[in-house]
Amino acid sequence: MGNPLHRGLVSLFLFGLAGGVPVTAQEWDIPNQWANQLSAASGHRLQLSMESRGRYERWRGPARDLDTALFRHRLSLSFKPVPWLKLAGAVRDSRAPGYGPGAPASVRDQADLHEAWFELFPDRKRGFSFSAGRMAMSYGETRLMATSQWGNVPKTFDHARATWRTSHARLDLFFASPIRVRQDMFNRPVLGEHLWGAYSTFAEVGGKHTLDLYALRKQVNRPAGFLGGSRLDGTDRLRIDTFGGRATGPLGKNWKYGLEAAAQTGKIARNSHRAFAWASWLSRRWMLGARNLDLHGEYKYASGAGSPVPGSAAGTFDSLYPSTHDKFGHMDLFGWKNIHYVKGLATLWVTKTVAVNFMYNSSWLASLKDSLYSASGSAIGRSPAGTAGRHVGQETDLFGTFRFHHFLFGAGGGYLFRGEFLRNVPAPVARTYLYVFHTYTF
Repeated sequence: MGNPLHRGLVSLFLFGLAGGVPVTAQEWDIPNQWANQLSAASGHRLQLSMESRGRYERWRGPARDLDTALFRHRLSLSFKPVPWLKLAGAVRDSRAPGYGPGAPASVRDQADLHEAWFELFPDRKRGFSFSAGRMAMSYGETRLMATSQWGNVPKTFDHARATWRTSHARLDLFFASPIRVRQDMFNRPVLGEHLWGAYSTFAEVGGKHTLDLYALRKQVNRPAGFLGGSRLDGTDRLRIDTFGGRATGPLGKNWKYGLEAAAQTGKIARNSHRAFAWASWLSRRWMLGARNLDLHGEYKYASGAGSPVPGSAAGTFDSLYPSTHDKFGHMDLFGWKNIHYVKGLATLWVTKTVAVNFMYNSSWLASLKDSLYSASGSAIGRSPAGTAGRHVGQETDLFGTFRFHHFLFGAGGGYLFRGEFLRNVPAPVARTYLYVFHTYTF
């Protein structure tokens, strides 16, 4: 019982026992009541919220076996001194005890500023508003720009954003620079790397459909340059323009759909960049007496580079700054780059608070000579001659959640069946993933 996963199972079991003792809902709700009293005392101008989460993971794979615990605590505060101004901030502490030496910045960042921003005219339903500062940002279905709540150190952005709203539309013009985690130092952005552009959303198009259109530019000025570039003539930089759209809505009889496509142009050092990506999904809900069953199927594609030269990523779709959890399997092994991907997901709502999920997916390389890419976008395996095979592998996952007042409990696991590519290329890809977690929020 010494490893973090075993301790997590004991913790989850004890939380479950606590749910069976004669404790009233009011007693469980005491922290939230304190926050509500504080808000009421300020005339509802001050809002306080908190999250405390623990997750206990076991990974098994060819590169490393890992048992670790991930803890994240976040305290958020917002204040409206006057109706036209909102001030907001959050502090966060993320730790990974048991990970061992060299824990990456994606799992550990002790006591740092998570958010600090202001917004002008925050309550306007129509017209102009403006925000600036450090913020968690998400657009669309989180494939291109988002803050992942599953990760132990969620991504944030230093930004400036102007918004115009009408009764059925919203247009955002923004500049955002991702925050780089600096362990044991104050986090700050690298302004040489940023994303700017326009994102518009139109509601109730043709009835109850939603349409998003966007034009974004990603710019990166690397101190070390890019392969084939030179600082002398300015060809050491990355400039990628992404033009795309997304449509979602009902199809009748409990059917829903989603479509998204994006095309990219630009340059990476001296290389011209042309890339394309596509995502589509279809889902339906069945009423089974007191239970509901949701079935969901999807297909995704993202282009890869045809060049066998490592590092010449021109032609590989750039997924920008996504939140990838559950987008390419529950294990989050791969990203929206150089991939064909199919997924099926069945969710059974046993009660309103208990859900059980089964997921299956399979992945193939789009270009045999390009790399396989991780969820973070880094290359994790390549066959320069394109002879290792196309099929990456198949993944099966089983996971569930249970909500009790302000608590959320969950557990799950996944297994990767290696395809021809992973059998021929020594990529550091895990095969087994098990976890349990508990989260308290108000």
